[in-house]
Amino acid sequence: MRALLVANPSATTTTAAGQDVIAHALASEIKLDVVATRYRGHAAELAARARAEAVDLVIVLGGDGTVNEALNGLLADGPGEGVPALGVVPGGSANVFARALGLPREPLEATHTLLGALAEGRSRTVGLGRADERWFSFNAGLGWDADVIASMERARGRGLDATPTRYVATSIRRWTRTRFDPPDLTVEIAGEEPVSGVRLAIVSNTDPWTYLGPRPVRTNPGCSFDGGLGLFALRSVGLPTVLRLVHQVLRQDGASGLKSVVSRDDVPALRITSDEPVNLQVDGDHLGQRSDVEFVAVPEALRVVV
Repeated sequence: MRALLVANPSATTTTAAGQDVIAHALASEIKLDVVATRYRGHAAELAARARAEAVDLVIVLGGDGTVNEALNGLLADGPGEGVPALGVVPGGSANVFARALGLPREPLEATHTLLGALAEGRSRTVGLGRADERWFSFNAGLGWDADVIASMERARGRGLDATPTRYVATSIRRWTRTRFDPPDLTVEIAGEEPVSGVRLAIVSNTDPWTYLGPRPVRTNPGCSFDGGLGLFALRSVGLPTVLRLVHQVLRQDGASGLKSVVSRDDVPALRITSDEPVNLQVDGDHLGQRSDVEFVAVPEALRVVV
């Protein structure tokens, strides 16, 4: 088996020494090339080259942003038999995709799990989502959610860590702005009347949607890698709604009973539009501002070693 380890040296929860230990452990069992990412988009380039060179497996050591880049490189020409399998060793702050797959949070443990899966031939094929041209593994969002991601990226650019405390503080600060100047989104699903007046829209490919430290955040508990997309939309971001929502999404059964919530599971495709451009995030990566985005569920898009 030929494998490529794409390692992000800036990953939050791994050190250079830890990356060396992980690379050595993997190289003891498989034929491994190791490349460290040097700039944004580098992981996508490396993964696309791995596909072109018929590499069997691409392993990502990094956070959700690096994983997203890699799967976009692997699927640049679409799914198919020639796409290498994906392996993940979590090294970021949230690691939503890895945790949704059931992988251990600790990188060395996850490496051991990956080697065991390779030895036993274990893998699964997962469905993914697409937001226009961009693939995503666990979620995408427009509005308040994406505003928070944009602010967090600016904070990381100033050398600040993406801690749960900073995420909560940023969410509150961005909510204050959104409350007084909310976006006006419209959600369109085939066979249904358009839903207008939406202030926040999150499109999920699995459950949980994200994690607040160790706690899962659930907006669409019925969503999974084996079905269509989940939609969670808010028509109000007023304080009473937000307080009830925060309480509910931290429960096992997620949000329910809120009149301002629009929720759907197993949706094959949807479109979200806005008169004014709003922030878009995909797998926790800010993609700038959009006023029209098509979301599509792609079943059995990628094989993952777990």
